[in-house]
Amino acid sequence: MKLTRRRILQGTLATGLSSALPPLARAAEGKVWTVGIIGDTDKGGYGHGLDTVWLGLPEAKIVGVSDPSEEGRAKAVERLKLGTDTAYAGYREMLAAVKPELVAVCPRHIDQHHDMILAAIEAGAKGLYVEKPFCRDLVEADAIVAACEKSGAKLAIAHRNRYHPVLPVIAKLVEEGAIGRFLEIRARGKEDARGGSLDLWVLGSHLFNLTRYFAGEARNVSATVLQDGCPLVVADVKEGAEGIGPLAGNEIHARFETEKGIPVFFDSIAGAGVRETGFGLQLIGTQGVIDFRADAEPLAHFYQGSPFRPTADPKKWVPITSGGIAQPEPIAEIKALVAGHQGPCRDLIAAIGENRAPLCSDRDGRAIVEMTLAIFESHRQSGRIVSLPLKERRSPLALLE
Repeated sequence: MKLTRRRILQGTLATGLSSALPPLARAAEGKVWTVGIIGDTDKGGYGHGLDTVWLGLPEAKIVGVSDPSEEGRAKAVERLKLGTDTAYAGYREMLAAVKPELVAVCPRHIDQHHDMILAAIEAGAKGLYVEKPFCRDLVEADAIVAACEKSGAKLAIAHRNRYHPVLPVIAKLVEEGAIGRFLEIRARGKEDARGGSLDLWVLGSHLFNLTRYFAGEARNVSATVLQDGCPLVVADVKEGAEGIGPLAGNEIHARFETEKGIPVFFDSIAGAGVRETGFGLQLIGTQGVIDFRADAEPLAHFYQGSPFRPTADPKKWVPITSGGIAQPEPIAEIKALVAGHQGPCRDLIAAIGENRAPLCSDRDGRAIVEMTLAIFESHRQSGRIVSLPLKERRSPLALLE
């Protein structure tokens, strides 16, 4: 079936996905799930609202919070509408005392994630919602995946764009030829002062999560990592910010080959970003482009026409909603659903009841960490093509000579 401009812009190809995620107004079969919050005011705080999301879910009740900071703990008690007797300095103490069914691991600093997650699983948590990035290396990721598999606990990572109901709509558009032949995916970080390796870890994780949705698993990568224009060397490696571990490089260029044969490019250069455009990725085809601006609403826009042929008229970018191309967004609570984490948390609860993986699971998190570390491994091998999964599970930057 040939796609005309009129047909595409009418949005008749894209189907609204009212059943893609649990409705905001419906609780899960009347059950109320107990929730424990793990935060650390001095080391990453409470993420991007991973603590307060539960207040908006009638099927959840926060029963405890932990924070080593006395001041931060007091603020959390007030913010989460708790009594002081449910606040603890240590997360292990909180887990043992209140035995929550669900645990939110909120700190943005990832050096604590491994221990916090394993402690929650050992305490009997059935579900975990974890701030991104996931963890520091594949040794930690392997241990978490093994613990989830052994215990049956379900773990979801807060890559909230993965839960956006527009994604299946876009996948259908691509499948039916809206952009012509699907050629490649190009992703760039925010490219602010964190550009390069820190940008890759903190924001590139969002983008890799989306590339995996559209292109499948990464099979191999070739990459170059630069520090001030020169290939990074061991002397450049320092302890990274936000608990990431060994880190270096303020410029990255990488190419992945993927399961579906769609090459994925990731680039980030410190100071190269433009605030108005933010960070995101593009699905590029012979007859069009679909552009994602991460954490924005609408999440995606469509441009019809060859991206390689100049035109006399300016390119017209048309929004894509869960209702289709150029259609009004039918989900009134879309910001609460996605940016407010309600969709991911409801999906986690549903995953427990259905005994399935959440939409962004521990295994997805491990795959994203693996893509990240593979970039450094390729650089360590002078830009050679490196196959995934990686044999070495530690950070390549810790092995740089």
